[in-house]
Amino acid sequence: MDRLDNTVRPYAWGSRTAIPRLLGTEPTGEPQAEMWMGAHPGAPSRTARGTLAEVIDADPERELGKEAVAKFGPRLPFLLKILAADAPLSLQVHPDLAQAREGYADEERRGVPLDAPERNYKDANHKPELICALTEFDGLCGFRPPERAADLLAALGVDSLKPYVDLLHARPEDAALREVLTAILTADREETARTVAEAAAACARLGGDHAPYAQLAHHYPGDPGVLAAMLLNHVRLQPGEALFLGAGVPHAYLSGLGVEIMANSDNVLRCGLTPKHVDVPELLRVVRFEASDPGVLQPEAAPDGEEVYETPTDEFRLSRHVLPEGGTAHDLTRDTPQILLCTAGAVRAGEHELGPGRSVFVPAGEKAEISGAGTVFRATVVV
Repeated sequence: MDRLDNTVRPYAWGSRTAIPRLLGTEPTGEPQAEMWMGAHPGAPSRTARGTLAEVIDADPERELGKEAVAKFGPRLPFLLKILAADAPLSLQVHPDLAQAREGYADEERRGVPLDAPERNYKDANHKPELICALTEFDGLCGFRPPERAADLLAALGVDSLKPYVDLLHARPEDAALREVLTAILTADREETARTVAEAAAACARLGGDHAPYAQLAHHYPGDPGVLAAMLLNHVRLQPGEALFLGAGVPHAYLSGLGVEIMANSDNVLRCGLTPKHVDVPELLRVVRFEASDPGVLQPEAAPDGEEVYETPTDEFRLSRHVLPEGGTAHDLTRDTPQILLCTAGAVRAGEHELGPGRSVFVPAGEKAEISGAGTVFRATVVV
């Protein structure tokens, strides 16, 4: 197996202290938002044999296994991250596989450059993802029932929000959510900014269920995404709990430290809370306008002490082992590629000693035994 040397991305919303604290390193003074583990071309992990992308490209079947290559192609189909949010990420949604393929082909046909700010589809893949909290973790996930969203807005006492409240009460669920989100994102920006300012002041005064939206407005004053966010469920994960984000589900991460895993894609359609491009027609084509429970996941017990976060996607499978002091070793060998990530304690993976934030890549079929006392997350695929 290969010890991984991973890149930390300094996105503006990142915490300056959470990842350094996990790694036991000194803060750099700049945000440290995400640490990437995998073979994504944007920041592939480094090994003693070269970048992980180079290692896999040299012999895909040896590194990934024949079944994984047959199912997903000659590439690692997932990207594992440690994510540390100190400010809200953009409100966003991901396409399903058919939408991604169609959108990518259309933009390629029209000659939209891959690095153009108005480009929606960087690749032809979907991007299901899972976030597992290492600390208390706040997020937004999926639409509230329209009547609950109406009550939240009505309590603010802002006159310019009354048409949205009326629509949410009067229309069937799909139409209500679609029409209100469309109205929010297409309204005059100056009028919307005034409405957001009034709504933010009321949220700060009311507190409670309204408090998260006051914080959103603090970070993104005047942004229509603040109002769009009030249509969504607010979720607070406790350590060990997780959220699965499927296609078409609007969501945003607000604060906290977590382990994130996703299909290897960059396809994001933004709804707000961002200075980046928002393509409203394409967004409305992709969003699923249905109220849903966020579906907080608890890990499910599996043999040999493994705890699995069950999801409907095959591109990744995330699980963890919590190893007690004096416990026995666990054999994790399997015929698929794996990344093992320590998040607490001190563990041994093969010949490698791992502390928090350290990781290894295990080629398909390679002997993988872990021991020690700590927590190990295991990322692999389903074939």
